[in-house]
Amino acid sequence: MSDKGFPDYLIEYVYYLRDIRGRSEHTITGYTTDLMLFFRFLYEDKIGGDGDVRDLPFETVAAVTLRDVYAFLSWSGTVQGNNDRTRSRKVSSLRGFYSALAQGKIISYSIARDPVANLEKPKLKKVQPKYLALDDSKRLVGHLDPEDKFYRRDFCILMLFLNCGMRLSELVGMNLNDVNFEDRSIRLLGKGNKERIIHMNEGCAEAITDYLGVRPICDEKALFLSNRKTRITGRRVEQIVTRAIQQIGLEGRGLSAHKLRHTAATLMYQYGNVDPIVLKEILGHQSVSTTEIYTHLTNENVRTALDANPMSDVHGKG
Repeated sequence: MSDKGFPDYLIEYVYYLRDIRGRSEHTITGYTTDLMLFFRFLYEDKIGGDGDVRDLPFETVAAVTLRDVYAFLSWSGTVQGNNDRTRSRKVSSLRGFYSALAQGKIISYSIARDPVANLEKPKLKKVQPKYLALDDSKRLVGHLDPEDKFYRRDFCILMLFLNCGMRLSELVGMNLNDVNFEDRSIRLLGKGNKERIIHMNEGCAEAITDYLGVRPICDEKALFLSNRKTRITGRRVEQIVTRAIQQIGLEGRGLSAHKLRHTAATLMYQYGNVDPIVLKEILGHQSVSTTEIYTHLTNENVRTALDANPMSDVHGKG
């Protein structure tokens, strides 16, 4: 990510996020995009005109009030068309920036008081995650063509998504030495470069072993290789998943590699009676509240159990 065009205080914040907090480039890009939009809004509101945001004085940024932020969020919704989820992300970006300033985390810039400390996020409607049912999950891996040159690789990729619930970036980032057959474990590098170790079940161990049997011998340390014997890209993995979904006739349902992560989590919760705390560790969530979206199955299971009660067909007289 290039910081060209950023004001100095934002450049220093990027250094803090990258070098101290260890945030990923994807996360940093999201934060800086939100903050640059906020700075543009401040420039036009406080100074006027269409000047260079790099010239926005730090004093203007430091003097921000909650009223300014509310005006920005309102503008982003009405003018930019941002939904509640997008505006909620902007709140997170602003909170992080001003908190760092107030705590003296940015070397050359600081403020005495955090003006957005009491800023609340827009209330979000709970959206149930999209996922594949167990039968469809089995069909997904079962419809791959064994005659395809990359069959074992693609089968292994789908198995890891559906069994381990790993993120797309985690799968793409896996190296050969991240797989430990001796203790049946896989090392993953998650969000914020946080490392975690997950169990490798029998199906995944077999799929990886079969793939390694045909994986090209080369100097590339990545586990999954492209046709050019380089690390496979996230875009290519998405294409593999999309094609597999199309082969079983489930296109148009918004399914993707990320939805296979949802599927794994849902299947573990539904069939493995996994505690949300344990599921949180498997998925690499920071908060159990994120994991609790998968407990939507509880109501479904309860409903099924009640409907199956043999007393359900007893009717009163008259």
